[in-house]
Amino acid sequence: MTQFKSELLITLEERGFIKQISKPEALDARALEGPITGYIGFDGTANSLHVGNLTMIMVLRIMQKTGHRPIALMGGGTSMVGDPSFKSTDRPMLTLDDINQNLVGIKSIFAQFLEFGNPDDKNDPKAIMANNADWLCELNYMEFLRDYGVHFSVNRMLSFEGVKNRMDRDQHLSFLEFNYMILQGYDFLELNRRYGCDLQIGGSDQWGNILNGVELTRRVDGKEVFALTTPLLETASGQKMGKSEGNAVWLNEENLPAYDYWQYWRNTEDADVGKFLRMFTELSITEIEKLEKAQGAELNDVKKILATEVTKMARGEIAALKAAETARITFETGGLSADLPSIEIEKSEIESGLGILTALVKAGLASSNGEARRHIKGGAVRLNDQIVKDERLTLMLEHLNEQQVVKLSIGKKKHMLIKPV
Repeated sequence: MTQFKSELLITLEERGFIKQISKPEALDARALEGPITGYIGFDGTANSLHVGNLTMIMVLRIMQKTGHRPIALMGGGTSMVGDPSFKSTDRPMLTLDDINQNLVGIKSIFAQFLEFGNPDDKNDPKAIMANNADWLCELNYMEFLRDYGVHFSVNRMLSFEGVKNRMDRDQHLSFLEFNYMILQGYDFLELNRRYGCDLQIGGSDQWGNILNGVELTRRVDGKEVFALTTPLLETASGQKMGKSEGNAVWLNEENLPAYDYWQYWRNTEDADVGKFLRMFTELSITEIEKLEKAQGAELNDVKKILATEVTKMARGEIAALKAAETARITFETGGLSADLPSIEIEKSEIESGLGILTALVKAGLASSNGEARRHIKGGAVRLNDQIVKDERLTLMLEHLNEQQVVKLSIGKKKHMLIKPV
């Protein structure tokens, strides 16, 4: 194992962010020479990033914290194609308007984690936000094929695991998607030319795509650049990071309230606490090692620390502390906090009688009447902290409490206030 000397790679390694490096000793030496400019791409397939993207965001943050220059590359161009890596089906096609609207939401997230500067000033050490639509949408197809297509081996591209899996299962892989890896390789070359970018970072499923860019930059411009990948992150139970009961755990407030975001991290599996403290907080390794020794009730307190620290970065300190206090009031005192997630429903709808199954679906506590019915049969549903046994129960105005809301719960951890308007 390489014994790194640069603060960048030492930090990435001790925090659990390194899976592969194309030339580890050379990259380490390069990081010691002076600031490295490195990039990670984010496609605009939704109007927010989710917890599954947080690994990449934290790597960019570590780059900046250790004196290097990160680039958050918005995939305005590549989002029109779609990355086929480890996807069993074609991605749905998005219009350019859809993509641009999604990128607006994504850009707002980065302001919480990175400090951006002037991308045109090569002496400005602050982060850069770029959009590959700026060059990909301007390419002349015939010239592009002539100048760069010759540098890509179809045989090698077919050997990449994500592509090979699709073909082995006889699943459709369009020529459009197949072009994605060529475009990603060209992104690296273009960013090297524009900003002196000499490092691309991605998940380990992107290793082949990133190496394409490394080789293209060397062959076309004679530049030595580097690839670094992070482990694909799953929970101890094998669940993909960023998913909670089938729903993405979004990073922006519009898609997921701060309380729900805090609660996701509070519910971390015991075996993942230490790993997540390293990867998603900025507590010192010494402090984390002390927290890792906690057991029993003390471990629950450590999970609260994890939830608050992670929420601080994504939503700000005020939102994180408010979420923690809301949880304390709800779970430890049995009280009702006005800061619990809420949904507004027409008062007339409640006056005429709102079925409990419909209410659970409207509140987002169940995806269907069938799921709501199963929760009731399992004794998991509570109305104002009282167990609901009758699936035919109808919510009426008489169910409003002193705060003029109705509290619906699934189990002990999922709550929603219904507010008549």
